[in-house]
Amino acid sequence: MQIKIINKSNHDLPHYETIASAGMDLRANLSGKRVLKPLERSIVGTGLFIELPVGIEAQVRPRSGLAAKKGVTVLNAPGTIDADYRGEIGVILVNLSNEDFTIENGERIAQLVIAKHDRAEWVEVQELSDTVRGEGGFGSTGTK
Repeated sequence: MQIKIINKSNHDLPHYETIASAGMDLRANLSGKRVLKPLERSIVGTGLFIELPVGIEAQVRPRSGLAAKKGVTVLNAPGTIDADYRGEIGVILVNLSNEDFTIENGERIAQLVIAKHDRAEWVEVQELSDTVRGEGGFGSTGTK
């Protein structure tokens, strides 16, 4: 699949690191450094603009290393980029650690996954079919 992209950053285009990678790293596009204080959030631009085909979305997801090592993650994970959005890809980062986190220009801040999706059509009914789980909520499918 080919996707049109405009790169207004001074970084390489996102790419897959291995043949089996699902995501491509997104890099911060900053004129300097940005400090995220504990519990602070910020939209960090990437300098990337894309044109997705209808039926395709781009998902902005956290980088596991950044979350595990620094306590920094994507706040609305996964963030969805719709096919009709033409603005800059921004990443909403949040610092969940107890220490300041400095974002450097070019730093890998998130990953982007390209995914197909379907559109649903609601069919209003008066009842749903029965299942073993029924109305059981969180944790109701575990074994006893």
